[in-house]
Amino acid sequence: MERNVPKPEVIGSVASTYTRAVRMVCEEKGIEYTLTETQLTAPELFTVHPLGKMPVLRHGDVRLFESKAIATYLDRVFAGPQMFPSAPLPAALTEQWVSFVNTVVDRTFIRTYLYAYIAARLGNREPDRNAIVSVLPDLHRQIAILNEAVKPTGFLVGERFTFADINLMPILHRLSQAPEGNDALAGAAHLSKYYEQHAKRDSFQRTNPPEGPPSRAK
Repeated sequence: MERNVPKPEVIGSVASTYTRAVRMVCEEKGIEYTLTETQLTAPELFTVHPLGKMPVLRHGDVRLFESKAIATYLDRVFAGPQMFPSAPLPAALTEQWVSFVNTVVDRTFIRTYLYAYIAARLGNREPDRNAIVSVLPDLHRQIAILNEAVKPTGFLVGERFTFADINLMPILHRLSQAPEGNDALAGAAHLSKYYEQHAKRDSFQRTNPPEGPPSRAK
């Protein structure tokens, strides 16, 4: 990084799992960064993201939104462990699992299952049991897929920690905070071992969010 370029500024929230994934990349690579805590649709988000979603990145003249794009930029600009493999197959597998988690798992675990609890908490009412029960088959099916994926090596890609793992870990953390999700994770022998192992990483510990309604704002 050029000497006169300021350190990266991540604008988001400690409660957001997408923000946490970007922060974990910084922690893994030893990047000094600033976290500007904000809420969804805050004015400073709109200066970068056209829909006011989080996180966004400001780094000198660079402005970026979407967590994977931000993570890719940070990985290529800064020294430190490579979070996105360069070899063709590991690179493709990383893209595969990031896409699967962001388009399938996130929708099931966070936006459907956990949202039932979030909405109930915010509305000071009991969770919608029908909504919870109806999503459990998909939740268990996807838990089984992830369980098999990490079974061979304890990682999603090859034998090393990549952005594919970083992208998943904050979701599993939030999943473990709800009863059925915690039971499903505990019942998946390989995935629960995977989660326990990587939850010990410094990058995960240093970005641990406060208790409260989970957020997957992108």
